[in-house]
Amino acid sequence: MKPVTLLLMSIVLSAGAACATFNPLSYQNPVVTVRDVQVSQIGLTGGTVDVVLNVYNPNHFKLDATRITYKLMVDSVTFGSGASDSRFTVQSGDSLQVPLPLTFSWNGVGTAGRQLMNSGKVNYRVLGDVTVGASVGTFTIPYDRTGTFTAFSGSGR
Repeated sequence: MKPVTLLLMSIVLSAGAACATFNPLSYQNPVVTVRDVQVSQIGLTGGTVDVVLNVYNPNHFKLDATRITYKLMVDSVTFGSGASDSRFTVQSGDSLQVPLPLTFSWNGVGTAGRQLMNSGKVNYRVLGDVTVGASVGTFTIPYDRTGTFTAFSGSGR
């Protein structure tokens, strides 16, 4: 075979192997929910809580994350936001709990506090994006999820 033909064949085979690992047509966004929230610092304008996000990977390949951004809302009020460059990997069809610091304002705490006192539950929305690496390069995946955090059980749905 000619060297050009061998080169083209190797490129096609390499591309085929990459597609076997990551297929954009079958890709599904990760499911991110709030697992737990614990207060770590309190100040005059707000504070910091440690939020544990549960990240579920519904895909048939692992997600190697290099960055995650997050914004936590209580109803329509922003509770806090943040970002982390800590690497984590979520295996295919598995979940991983990712602890993240979240800076909050007292405005968001008031809304959450009223909901907790009235019903013991907080309706939340968590949104942001996860930057992951795959065999075909790095890409950013948005996520947006609503749920209910129950203070007494310490878990979100």
